[in-house]
Order: sequence, then structure tokens, then C-alpha cells
Amino acid sequence: MGISEPFFCGWEILAYFCRYFIAQMNKIKMTYRRLALLLVLFLSLGTHAQINTEQVVNIGRNALYFEDYILAIQYFNQAIKAKPFLAEPYFYRSVAKISLEDYQGAEQDAGMAIERNPFIVDAYQVRGVSRQNLGNYAGAVEDYDAGLNLMPEDRNLLFNRAICKTALKDYDEAQVTFDRLLQLDRRNDRAYIGLAQMNLARKDTTQALENLNRGIALSKKNANAYVMRAEIASRTKHDFEHALADMDSAILLEPRYAGYFINRAYMKYNLDDYFGAMADYDYAISLDPASLEAHFNRGLLRAEVGDNNKAISDFSFVLKNNPSNFMALYNRALLHMRTRQFREAVNDFTAILKKYPEFEAGYMARGEAKRRMGDTRGSESDMEKAMSIFRRNKTHESTFNPAEIEATAAIKKAEQRALTGEDEPETAEDIMNRFNTLLTVHDNDAVKPEYANRQRGHVQNDNIEVEPMSMFSLTYYDRDDQLGSKTHYIREIGEINDSRLLPAKLTLVNGESQLSEDDIQRHFADINYYNSVLSGAKPRSVDYFARGLDYLLVKNPEAAVADADAAIALSPQFMLAYLLRADAHYMQYLMARARDNNSSELLAGAPDAKTQTMLRQRQDVTMLDLMMKDLDAAIKLSPKNVYAYFNKGNVYLLQGDYTSAISCYSKAIELKPDLGEAYYNRGLMYLRMGNKSLGVADLSQAGELGVLPSYNVLKRMTR
Repeated sequence: MGISEPFFCGWEILAYFCRYFIAQMNKIKMTYRRLALLLVLFLSLGTHAQINTEQVVNIGRNALYFEDYILAIQYFNQAIKAKPFLAEPYFYRSVAKISLEDYQGAEQDAGMAIERNPFIVDAYQVRGVSRQNLGNYAGAVEDYDAGLNLMPEDRNLLFNRAICKTALKDYDEAQVTFDRLLQLDRRNDRAYIGLAQMNLARKDTTQALENLNRGIALSKKNANAYVMRAEIASRTKHDFEHALADMDSAILLEPRYAGYFINRAYMKYNLDDYFGAMADYDYAISLDPASLEAHFNRGLLRAEVGDNNKAISDFSFVLKNNPSNFMALYNRALLHMRTRQFREAVNDFTAILKKYPEFEAGYMARGEAKRRMGDTRGSESDMEKAMSIFRRNKTHESTFNPAEIEATAAIKKAEQRALTGEDEPETAEDIMNRFNTLLTVHDNDAVKPEYANRQRGHVQNDNIEVEPMSMFSLTYYDRDDQLGSKTHYIREIGEINDSRLLPAKLTLVNGESQLSEDDIQRHFADINYYNSVLSGAKPRSVDYFARGLDYLLVKNPEAAVADADAAIALSPQFMLAYLLRADAHYMQYLMARARDNNSSELLAGAPDAKTQTMLRQRQDVTMLDLMMKDLDAAIKLSPKNVYAYFNKGNVYLLQGDYTSAISCYSKAIELKPDLGEAYYNRGLMYLRMGNKSLGVADLSQAGELGVLPSYNVLKRMTR
């Protein structure tokens, strides 16, 4: 998709005609010259008023050019806030969002641009592409038609329209559109490849192959053409040698795409090149460590060559990220039996039988595993269930094969997607399962990028650990994210800063700042100072508060709690002291969880392990209850304290009460509509509960407000 030259806004059009008018008036009477001069002065005033907005938009466009999409969005946000009636900032912001694969956000922004100026052809194209990626092919066609009404010979619009018509199975109209495109450009290789896709949808492989050959003859730089031709050769002709040659060509053009190596491994496997196939699977996983397809296929190949334990590892990886993958479960169950890991085999066959309770061979396999474990009664029960099914079906042989059922369904689904580009609609359970897979941290991920250091380019491709934005906490240290982030301010912080009763300027930040050695030593010095001050005859609550904050910053939450208690005892209306105590309880909670994780393996074999676990859980609940009590007290004293509501939402999240968490985040958004962290956390909660539409909308808004992880989650939830 290309971006056209900047269009004229209303003032620029008026200025253009007035300049022309002035040039003509130089030939007429002086009175008209005076009238023209008045117009010039009027326009000068108007232009001066727009200078800042235009400059901001231009800087944003420069950021777009250098692929600084996140920074560009922040500039366009400023322009929109200043001049919400302008179309241009919305349009360019839609371009940034579509580059980040935030298709819903791009669609909305392109629509806003069109509302303000219905003559921006590229806005129709951006919205059409966004709708196309969201599966709204009919809506995309409407946009492409609107764009073609303005520019009837736009080749991108014609090509995209034809692809959408193919997806809608309107093949005759797709053919007409492709023909029109080829009339304008006989050497358009993409048109022939699009025609081939339509031919395949109509199951005309002969014509598809002919069009692919034409496209490749015109341009040997389209990797997709080689992939499609390889697919035809392997599936319909079983000509794996020619398919392999085409995949080699595709890989030369796009050597960093893991999917091509997975395809080539399949072709090498069919040519009995097991070593080459294994090497391709390994390399695909090095390019995309999260690829379930590569792990699954490598697991099959490892099982075939007898590398059983490594095969189990691959299938376990797949199941960890997609627990509903039946074929991975089935294969792992068989491998557990083969490797005499009978306890694990029983667990796997139990999960299989839960889905397919008529699988008689499954009962027999589980019964055998139980017998090998010494569970005679359980073994006999399973064998009796198997015999009961045999008697009911009047047969002595197993005729039920769930693996065949699952494989047939998977092949049918893959063929349907290949032909139409569509999947079956996701259920709420599907969305929850897919979101839960994002919460898994992969131990083999070599790099976990920090978004503070990675803001440029396609940040949606950075495979981040998905976790909610953390609590807002009191500190003396601002966090610079290089995006010109908003200051987090509440009235009480302004008042205490104005009083100059603290050693430094107090602020609120989301997350924790790393302190230098000098910073830490300074806080210890401050603690000593307040020790002497508070040993006097009449201590003040603000001094307890200040020392408590110092204790918190040097990771002594117990002392911070004691000082917050003292501050509240002296001044029960001291709202910031309640926030400080909530922060300290949260640090205690985190420290306790860290200790629990470190000691869990040591306690696993202890006689009182169960008692110890229950005790730790009770301590966690107590700490969260104390946090909630302090946040409620802060809200009672300061009803518009947006950050207390946000933190309260996080506490509900930790308690597993997602509905209440959403309610708190919504209240925070009501009080501060530009709080991106609240949109992000609420979006994650909606996804966790299976509501994709609301979750995606919130993540899009969070990304627009500068919360960078939103774009990675959007990409992984919408692909």
C-alpha cells in the first residue's frame, strides 16, 4: 500500500485560490488590490494559527518515514487533540497503526479521516486493507469501490478488490476485476498470482499453474508465487523434486520466514531426506521459537527415527501452548507407553478418554499402563470398560480411531482456509484458550526485549511476556520512556510538593525504577536524618511518611509499613500514607511470592509440605486484603484518585476476580480517559474472559496511548 502526496486541507485550498485571485487583481483597480490585501492579511492570521499543528503533523510524518510508528502516533495524538476537525492526522495515524498490525484501530482512524475529508483515496485503501485483514471482505470491497470511484485506475485498489471477491466466492466479479487490472497493466505479475489463487479456489489447478508460470515469467522476485506452485506440485502431482526447487527459490527471496522451512522440510521428508528435513525444522524453530507447527512436525519426525524423549519434549511444548491439540496429546501418550513412562501415559490417555469416551483401545492402553504401575484394580476396571464397548458394538476389534477423526478434521479445516482464507468463528472458550497460551513464558527464548529500549519499527513482532501493567507507586524518580509520557498527578501530590516538606519531588510511576548505588546511599542517609528528627519531642506524620518512603525505596517494606502506620495514627486523613502502606504491602506480597517460588522445590518432599503451602496462601490472601483496605481508605479520602482505582483493579486481578478488576479499570478510565495502562489491563481481562471484540478495542486504544506491548498481543490474538 502506498501513501499518496499530502492532500490539501480547507485552508490550503482557500490560500491557493486567493493567491491566484491576487495575481489577477494586479491588473485591475487599486480598490480591488486593497480588498486582496485584506484577504492576504486574513489568511496570514489563519496560517499562523495552524503552524504548530502542521509542524507536529510533519514531524509525525517524518517519524513514519523512519518507521518510528509509536513515536509518530504520539505526534498525531497531539495534532488531533489540538485540531480534531482535521483529517490528515487521523489518516497518518491509521497508516502507523496498520504498520503495527492494529487493524481495528487503523480501520477506526481511517474512518475518522474519511468523515472529515471523503476525497482521500488512500484512506479508503487503509480502511479496506484493515477490514480485509479482519475478515470483513464485504466492507473492504465497499472501501475499494469508493476509492476506485475517485481513482478508477488505481492498481492496488483493483488487486485488493479482486482478492476480496475471491474470498467472497464471487468468482465472476473477481475475474472481471482481474481482467480490468490486466488491461491497465499487462505485466502485472501480482494479477496473475491473484488469478491463480482464484483458480485454486475453483479447483482448477491447470489454469492456476498456467497463471503462476506467467507471473513468475514476469517477475522472479515474488516468493508467494513459488510457494503456491510448490503446493500444487506436492499436493496434486506428488512431484516433490519440483516442489523442493520452488521452495528453495522462495527461501532465497525470504530467508527469514520460518514457514517456508517447515514447508521445505515436508518435501524433503517425502524425498526420504530425513536429515535435511530435521535441519529445516531446527532452523525454523531458531527463527520462530514459538512455532507450534515446527515443534509438532519435528516431534513426528523424531518419533519416526526413534528419538522418543526429544519427540515427547516437542509434543509437550505444543501442549503447553495449545492444550487442545489432540494429535500432540495422542502421539505423546503413545510415546510415553513406548518409553515406559506409565504414569505420564495414564494422564495422557485419561485426557484422551475424556474427549472420546468410546475409544476402546484407549481404555486398553490405559489399563496396561496401570498394570505396569501395579494398579491391578484400575487396570481391570479399564479392561472391563473396553470389553463392554466391544460387546455393545458386537465386535472383537477396535474400530474407533480418534486420531483419524482429528486428522481428517484438521485437513478439512486447512483446505478450507487455503481456499477461502477463513477460519471457523472462534468461541469464547477458543479465545480464552488462545489468550492463556500467551501467558506462558518460554524458557528457551534467548532474548526478552524491554520496550523502553525497543520502540522503533514493527514492535508487534517482539515476542514479549504478556503480563498486566503493574501498580502505580509513590517515588522520587520519574521513568523516561522517550515517548513524552504524561505526568501522573493527583492533587495531594501537588500539595505536598508545594509544601517542600519532602527532600525531593514526589511523583507516581507505573512499575519500578532501578536505583544507582549513589541513590541508595542517599536514601540511607535520609533515613538516618529522619531517625534523629523523629527522636524529638513532637514527631510529624509527614516525617514518618518520608522515612517510610525511603525504607520502601531501599526494599525494607516492613519498616515502611510501620512508618505508614505511625503517619496514619497521627493524621488519619493523610491519604498519601495509605497509598504508601498499600505499596509496602504489595512489595511484601511480591517478596513472599519470590521466596515461595525459590523454596517450592525444597519443600516438595517435606512431611508438612501441604501445611506450608496452605500457610503461604493464607499469607498472600492477608496481604492482598490489607492492600485493598488501604486503597479503599485512599478512595474514600480522595474519590477521584484514578491511580487508587487502577491499583485496586490489580489487586482484584491477583485475587482472580476479573469482573471486579474490569469495573475498577473502567472507573479509572472514566476519571482519566488517556490512562493507557488501564485500557491495556482491561483489554487483557476481556481476553481472559473470552471477549475478543472488547479486548482488541481496549488494546488498540492502549497502543495509541503509548503502551507498546499492546501491539504484540494484538498481533498474536488476531493472526
